[in-house]
Amino acid sequence: MTRRSPLIDDRALRYVLAHSREHPVQAALREATRSHPLASMQIGADQGALLALLARLIGARRTIEIGTFTGASALAVALALPADGHLLACDISDEFTRVGRPFWQRAGVAHKIELVLQPALATLDARLAAGEAGTYDFAFIDADKTEYDGYFERCLQLLRAGGLIALDNMLWGGAVARRSSDPETQALQALNDKLLRDERVDTVLLTVGDGVTLARKR
Repeated sequence: MTRRSPLIDDRALRYVLAHSREHPVQAALREATRSHPLASMQIGADQGALLALLARLIGARRTIEIGTFTGASALAVALALPADGHLLACDISDEFTRVGRPFWQRAGVAHKIELVLQPALATLDARLAAGEAGTYDFAFIDADKTEYDGYFERCLQLLRAGGLIALDNMLWGGAVARRSSDPETQALQALNDKLLRDERVDTVLLTVGDGVTLARKR
């Protein structure tokens, strides 16, 4: 079970998840990850459905993911992309991503996913250096929180006007609403404050999962 917002109780959460559409292979991957020691890092079925719907709504063809873990979010977005769609998946763990790769194959979307195993900032900088600024439609950020601002800035450059960035864990279990000395919490608080004032994007902070911020590039 993914980390959740304190604004929804367990009974309501079970209802939400029971009413979130999911491909059979997504459900199978979720089950395969259930016993993983870090299973709480996996997005919920509701978040997967949201990401897929957003990708479809904006007609996404080229997408970015920062933080793949066992591949649930990559699978959700890849299923929503057209046959020639492309997802750049950035992660540092071969061990974790190896769990999801067979499920990408089973769902018939492995050809859409380019997995790059190195620090995401290096991957994004390389894409910018290669002239790919303004060529992506959608980005999902769900990795180390202290680097969120750097991920956001690079994704903003890589996205076209009208492109969309989704950032996970922006409520951080409610910790962002309290004073904290924790570096991850402070990084998320600073980014929430920055996005509130950032005139380069239109934003909304949703209480889906552990808080999902959507930022549309103007």
